[in-house]
Amino acid sequence: MTQKGPPLITFARLPDIPSDILIAHMSDPRVALHMPLLKDAWNPVVAAKFVAAKEECWRRDGLGHWAILADGRYVGWGGFQKEGDEWDFGLVLTPGAFGLGARITCKAIAFATADARIPFVTFLLPPSRRNLAALGRLGASFVGEIQHDGATFLKYRLETR
Repeated sequence: MTQKGPPLITFARLPDIPSDILIAHMSDPRVALHMPLLKDAWNPVVAAKFVAAKEECWRRDGLGHWAILADGRYVGWGGFQKEGDEWDFGLVLTPGAFGLGARITCKAIAFATADARIPFVTFLLPPSRRNLAALGRLGASFVGEIQHDGATFLKYRLETR
């Protein structure tokens, strides 16, 4: 019997993902559980505004969020977004791909390490996230609790140089 290896992780652009797939992903209550800023129900209009906003980051900053694929199948979105002078990394996976988070994050951090524009990466996580050991293994340090758009987040920082 042949054993299949781990899925091949690749990054694509969000406009390449059909709107109905994004809507289903962001409408899943297991995803919303850890997204305190997710206020509106997703529909084609909300999905189009989301993709347009993420593409604007690419236009403005030359970097942004990707669609994440595992063996060519959409498993979530994430990437880097400039927040002031900092590059924040975010990752939102479909429930079936929750176990891929560490692999995807390592691939994205390797990208950041190779990019001279990114001397460090920040992570903003909701207090509902309990399993934070992976950030420590990456070398990220806890900065503190911050408020962002009316919600509390745990802020971490990872030096990439």
